[in-house]
Amino acid sequence: MTLPVHIDDSPRPRLRAAVIAFALVIAVIGALVTIDTFRAGRSEHRLAEALMASPRVDFEPEVTLGGFPYWSHARRGEFPGLTITARGVAAAGPAELAGVPQTCASTPCRAELGVRADEVKGMDTGRWSATRPIMLTAVTASAKLDSVNLGRMLDITDLAVNTPAPANRAGGGGPGDGLLERTTGVLLTGTVSLPPSRPSPRTQVRYPPSSQRFTGQRVRVSVLVDLAVDGNDLVITATDFYGGPEEHADGRVPAQFRAAVLARFSGRVPYPRLPWGVSPTKANSAGSDILISGTAPYLTVAPDRF
Repeated sequence: MTLPVHIDDSPRPRLRAAVIAFALVIAVIGALVTIDTFRAGRSEHRLAEALMASPRVDFEPEVTLGGFPYWSHARRGEFPGLTITARGVAAAGPAELAGVPQTCASTPCRAELGVRADEVKGMDTGRWSATRPIMLTAVTASAKLDSVNLGRMLDITDLAVNTPAPANRAGGGGPGDGLLERTTGVLLTGTVSLPPSRPSPRTQVRYPPSSQRFTGQRVRVSVLVDLAVDGNDLVITATDFYGGPEEHADGRVPAQFRAAVLARFSGRVPYPRLPWGVSPTKANSAGSDILISGTAPYLTVAPDRF
């Protein structure tokens, strides 16, 4: 007796095969992306190590190379973008404030240096070295001072920086306000003593490390300042006291001390040289930081000169 042969002509085997093939393709793509990402990360790390040959870079900087996939750009020796962020760069304090020598030796002052470039080319990206030239296009270089370090430089230890929102709009100058930076009308808040005189040049002693340790009368105020760059200095000029609508401190300052209090929020403070000697052209607030920046159309640089 011959048994009937059953032939399964349902679509299940074909569907199963298609699913397996699709899974294999996804696995292969995932593996290639992982390998490409690993190679990009290794190249970025090597460039970061090369940058640490610069005497100014104490900590490994963050480096991001643009372009995907990495291997195709590396093969051509060019990338459509480069971002470098070097934090913890030493910044000197003002040489003196009203005749009192100032240094940041006891409490080191630090800044953040940054670079953005639209194009990187002309080098062997697998062999970054401290002295091998790198060609950059459309470069923006910057030095950033946060409120803590700026306060140390101005001798106002509880200094806070803010960017007021545009007139008749609520907020602190964030993305929803359409304003991310300002050069004039930047808001500084801090505590100063009354009368707001600095230590005697003969004592060469700074104010106590905390504004809460003032032995005399003190006042916490908010003032508006303008920012400018003059040579190697950030120039801060206080123009008036601030009365809102942003959050602010409204301490009572006797009339005879008002001009002197504003002068306490004014000054010239040095900032680190911009990366690769880019000339600074602008100073502005950026959130709670102060940013000094400049641009260059083309640069040929070496990492150890950062």
